[in-house]
Amino acid sequence: MTTELRVLHPDDWDVWFATLERAFGGAAEAPEERALWKALTEAERSLGVWDGDTCVGTTGAFSFRLTVPGGALVPAAGVTMVTVAATHRRRGVLSSMMRRQLDDVRALGEPLAVLTASEPAIYGRFGYGIGSHQLTASIDTARVTLSVPPEADGVRLRFAVPADVQEECEAVYARQVAGRPGMLARGAGWERLPLLDPESGRGGGSPLNCVVAERDGRIVGYARFHTKPEWADAGPEGVVTLRDLEALDPGSYAALWRFLFNIDLMSTLVVRNRPVDDAWQHLVSDIRRCRLGVRDVLHVRLVDVGAALEARTYRTPVDVVFEVTDDFCPWNAGRWRLTGDHKGATCERTGDAADLELSVAELGAAYLGGTGLTALGAAGRVRELREGALAEADTAFGSSVAPWLPHGF
Repeated sequence: MTTELRVLHPDDWDVWFATLERAFGGAAEAPEERALWKALTEAERSLGVWDGDTCVGTTGAFSFRLTVPGGALVPAAGVTMVTVAATHRRRGVLSSMMRRQLDDVRALGEPLAVLTASEPAIYGRFGYGIGSHQLTASIDTARVTLSVPPEADGVRLRFAVPADVQEECEAVYARQVAGRPGMLARGAGWERLPLLDPESGRGGGSPLNCVVAERDGRIVGYARFHTKPEWADAGPEGVVTLRDLEALDPGSYAALWRFLFNIDLMSTLVVRNRPVDDAWQHLVSDIRRCRLGVRDVLHVRLVDVGAALEARTYRTPVDVVFEVTDDFCPWNAGRWRLTGDHKGATCERTGDAADLELSVAELGAAYLGGTGLTALGAAGRVRELREGALAEADTAFGSSVAPWLPHGF
């Protein structure tokens, strides 16, 4: 049996997307979701594997700009919609798509590829490392209280129709992007994603609510959420599910969280995707009753080691030679000398002796500053060849704020 790998023709999108839906369990996306993903799909960056007239493999990429430590927005391929039909597993379909895709990313001059993984075990063999995590919580708001700064009392909150304040909320989001590694600058069309609200995605809750925070008549923050009323013999036990929250100052941020904690008839606040260093954790009276969890979110792949390491800055001066292994993208393999500080960096090929030995997946894990090279060394994933080099590089690669991906793709 032979298969053909080819770039997606727009006329084949419906068949291609149906293959994706089948691979993810067979449930059809809501019409509004399907329409949005069709509009956002970059057909020229999407691939399908065909067995005759049957699509048996899918993958695509979005043209993103991703914040890296130092605040620069770096071109990155947002790898997405990766599936292989159950009838064609273990025949090299996935490897062929990953091979072609990374070759194309390199040809476009994008130093990074990133993805979110339905099954994290898949992507390490293609050079991806887990570069950021997300915080989840289920907060007992009947017992947990907040201690907010005085500035929160000067903030005006009001309900708004999400679409009516979309432009102002997007401006708030855009101002946050440069300050946290891992965030995406939303291009044309992506502003629609946070407002996507199919009934199937509400978990039995309300349509999407939006509350905005205002100072001097200007929107400086927002929270979008669902509410789900539930009742027990003892009284109301409703659930608030937070979709997203951004604010430009600590007072507005705290005011929005205080609001979420105090919605009438609600006793649980569910938080599904926040930065692991999110500040609300320092406002609560009882962190144990917040039932925290952490999971992987953004997997990072350095497609061009030199360009990627030059694109970010470093917290402290660093001069280190990496011996990099990269079986899947051999153009990255070999020794690279990274020299840099908080102002900028250079990373070039070198014949000098290596200070650290690691694979490109470990570089991806450490790249955004959320995973320490020392921790990877303790796991045997990084080998120190010059005493002190590991601590030097670990400190330099760190970030003052945790990397975070605010939404999937």
